[in-house]
Amino acid sequence: MKDTTIEDVAEHADVSKSTVSAVINDRDVVKDTTRQCVLNAIDTLDYRPRGSARRGFQAPMGQSLGFVIKEIDNPYYSEVQAGIQKVAAEQGYLTFVCSSEGSFEQEEQIVKQFSNKDLDGLIITPILNEETDLSHIFELKRNNVPFVLLEDVRGIQAPLVDVDNVQASRDAVEHLIELGHERIVHFAGPEYSIHNSERIEGVRHAFSRSSLVFSDKNVVRVGDSWREGYESAQAYFSETDFSSGAATAVTCYNDLVALGVLEGLHDMGRDVPEDVSVIGFDNLNLLDYVSIPLTTVHVPKREMGQKAAKLLLRQIQGDGVKLPQRISLDAELMVRSTTGPPKF
Repeated sequence: MKDTTIEDVAEHADVSKSTVSAVINDRDVVKDTTRQCVLNAIDTLDYRPRGSARRGFQAPMGQSLGFVIKEIDNPYYSEVQAGIQKVAAEQGYLTFVCSSEGSFEQEEQIVKQFSNKDLDGLIITPILNEETDLSHIFELKRNNVPFVLLEDVRGIQAPLVDVDNVQASRDAVEHLIELGHERIVHFAGPEYSIHNSERIEGVRHAFSRSSLVFSDKNVVRVGDSWREGYESAQAYFSETDFSSGAATAVTCYNDLVALGVLEGLHDMGRDVPEDVSVIGFDNLNLLDYVSIPLTTVHVPKREMGQKAAKLLLRQIQGDGVKLPQRISLDAELMVRSTTGPPKF
């Protein structure tokens, strides 16, 4: 016979898992009638919480949040994590981080394992593409597991914290158009990211608001790493010279790609921004240590983490409270030294 789980108690009492956790941890966020209902369910099912909670429900159990990211070595997520941990720690919660490493199957497994543990809620950067099965996300909602997304999942109404990627990408391209660039290429990110498609859409918008004509040639599939940026820059600019139509400006999916592009151009003897203007996206802290200040889109990553953690904790601690479903933060173009008027 399998052990009774916190999910079994929640189902028996007809409440969320977070409410059961709140009762076990003796938090005063649950009504007395609901608390008694949960305690009755615990007694009926003979539920035995793990760890310190076994000692008469006196010590906190599962005061923890899960953060599911796509890449453990991407500094973007460490900055978001810093914001999450700050808010979580102030409320007495630990934060556990796990990476899917770009694998949908890995993400699905992580989410299911996290939701079966004594974690109080999840913050997720989901892997998305046309073939993605989102059943594990829908299952969280069906089981009343508190969660917040950091990328939009079409077709599911869930709490979301993000920036307007379309507007931010459009601003970046319009900056280049205002400088006089007519040959602009976008080095796109991984197809499993909704941010990628949103940023491509921003490029389209900018073209449509100008005299420029957008085509598939204006988008090069690259990825999201320094190495992919470096190799793509060398491949693209070695195949086409400026006199025969090579782009005079590149917008990049993120800062890591942009830094790879800068190095690739440097190794080819191309000057930035005299020969090619380059724009990144994210404004990572590591840009402080780059020799040439990168023009980029600033994403408030710590604030994003803080907002996501606060939104998640409101779900956990305020069961039944009507929550704002979507929070959109401002992204701002930071014009620095890697953009200028075209020479060709």
